Amino acid sequence: MQARIKWIENVSFLAQSESGHSVLMDGAPAAGGKNLGFRPMEMLLMGTGGCTAFDVITILKKSRADVVDCEVELQAERADTEPKVFTRIHMHFIVKGRALKADQVKRAIDLSAEKYCSASIMLGKTAEITHDFEIVEV
Repeated sequence: MQARIKWIENVSFLAQSESGHSVLMDGAPAAGGKNLGFRPMEMLLMGTGGCTAFDVITILKKSRADVVDCEVELQAERADTEPKVFTRIHMHFIVKGRALKADQVKRAIDLSAEKYCSASIMLGKTAEITHDFEIVEV
C-alpha cells in the first residue's frame, strides 16, 4: 500500500491514495489551519470505523444474514500529553436488517475486533477499545 501527502500551505495537506483518491487534511485554526478538511487523527478514527464496518457487513452477508445497513458511531479519548495517542475508543454499531440474530451480530463484531480489522487491532495497542450494538428491524 502506498500513499502520498503533499503540503499545500500552513498545516493543510492533500492526501492521495494508491487507489487514486484524494482528501484534504487541515489543522484546527488554533494550530494554524483554516478548518478546510479533516484532521489527520479524525481520518485515523474514521478509517478504523470503516475497516470494522466493512468486516461486519462482509461477515454477516457470508452468514446469509439479511442485513441492509450498518453504521458505527465512534467516541474516542486521547492522551493529554504528547504523543496524544488514542487511549479509549468506543464503537456503537447500529445494524439494520430483517430477522437479524443478536448472537450473529455479536459474532461478526467480535471477529472484526479480534481477527480481521487491522486498524482497530493496531489501535488496540494504545487504546482500550469497547463496543456495543443495537439491531433495528426493517
